[in-house]
Amino acid sequence: MTRSDLHLPAAWPFWLTLTFVPLVAVAVMRGDWTIWLIPAYGWLVIPVLDLIVGKYRRNADPQTPDSDLYWFRLLTWIWFPISFCLVFGTIWYLDAQADYSTGVLLAVMFGIGVTTGTVGIVYAHELFHKSGFERHLGDLLLALVLYSHFRTEHLLVHHPWVGTPRDTVTARYNEGFLRYFPRVLWQGPGSAWRAERAKLARAGLPVWHRRNPFWKYTALQGGFLILAYLLAGWTGVGLFVFQAFIAIWQLELTNYVEHYGLTRKHLGDGKYEPVKPHHSWDSTHAVSNLLLINLQRHADHHIHPMRRYPLLQSFGPDAAPQLPTGYPPLTALAMIPPLWRRRFNPRVRAWRKQFYPEITDWTPYKQGTLPPPKGST
Repeated sequence: MTRSDLHLPAAWPFWLTLTFVPLVAVAVMRGDWTIWLIPAYGWLVIPVLDLIVGKYRRNADPQTPDSDLYWFRLLTWIWFPISFCLVFGTIWYLDAQADYSTGVLLAVMFGIGVTTGTVGIVYAHELFHKSGFERHLGDLLLALVLYSHFRTEHLLVHHPWVGTPRDTVTARYNEGFLRYFPRVLWQGPGSAWRAERAKLARAGLPVWHRRNPFWKYTALQGGFLILAYLLAGWTGVGLFVFQAFIAIWQLELTNYVEHYGLTRKHLGDGKYEPVKPHHSWDSTHAVSNLLLINLQRHADHHIHPMRRYPLLQSFGPDAAPQLPTGYPPLTALAMIPPLWRRRFNPRVRAWRKQFYPEITDWTPYKQGTLPPPKGST
C-alpha cells in the first residue's frame, strides 16, 4: 500500500467497529435473546469472516504524514463520546425505563463491557501512545472502565520490559490465564505506581506532585462512579463496575495472547537484548485487524510504538511468530488452559529453537529465576 492509497475509502473498513453501536441499542431496548448478539458478533462472526476473507499482508508507507491519515484518526477521536453514551445511556435506560430481571441487566452490561473492552481499550491504547488531546481521550476511555493505571503500566513498564520478569503482563510459559489474570490485577496498579514514583524522582519531584497522573486517574474514575450513582443509585454503580470488569477481562485476555511464552535473551547482570519483532505474536488476519485497528500487527507496534495503526507493518514467520487465527478465537481458547497449553506450548518450543538455538537450558527463564533488572522499581 502506497501513501496515495491512504485516502477516505481505505479508512472506511476500519469503521467496522461502529457496528457494535446498533447491536448494543437493540440489546438494550429489547432485553431478549438479542443480548447475546454482541459476544456472538465478536467471538463467532468475526472469526468466520477472517476465515472467508483471509489475511492481508500489504504494508502502507510508514513515512505517511499524519495529515494524510485524518479519516483513520477521526475514528479513534469519536469513540469516547460514543462509548460514554453507550455506557451511561444504558445505565439510565435500564434503571428508568426497563423492567428486566437481574440476569438480563447483567447480560446487557456484559455486552457493554465486551464493547468497551474490545473496542474502547484498544482505541485508548492507540490514543495514549500519542500526545496532547489524543492522550487525554485515551485517559477518558480507560477511566470509563476503571483501569486508568494501564496507561502508566503500559508505557513505563510493558514497553521497556516486555519479555522479561519485570513486565507484569508478559504471560509466562505454561502460565494459564486463570492464574495470570488475578496476578495482573494484583500486581499491575502497584507496578504502575512505582514506575510513576521513579519517573518523578528522576525529575527531582515528590510522588505527590501534581505531575503524577494518578491524580488525574483518580479524579476521572471517581467522576464516572459519581455519575453512575446520580443516574441510577447503587444499582448504577454496580452495573458500571460490572461492565468495567468485563472490559478489563477482555483486555487482559488480549495481553495474555500477545506475548505468551516469549522472552528476551538475558545478557547477564540484569540486562536483556533489545526488543525485536520475534518478541510478539503477530497476525495479519484481515477482518479482526479491522476490528482491532491493526493491534494484531503487534511486533511492529513494539518496534515503533508511536506509529499510527494504519501504518503498522506485517512480518513474515522468519521475523515474528505467527498466530493461527486472529485474537477473538484465541482469547476464547485462553479461557481453557489445558487446551491453550496443548496448542501453544509446542509453538513456544518451536519459537525457541528458531530464534535461540544456542540456549539449551530454559530453566532460568521460568518466573522469578532470572536476576531482576538493575534499577527496576
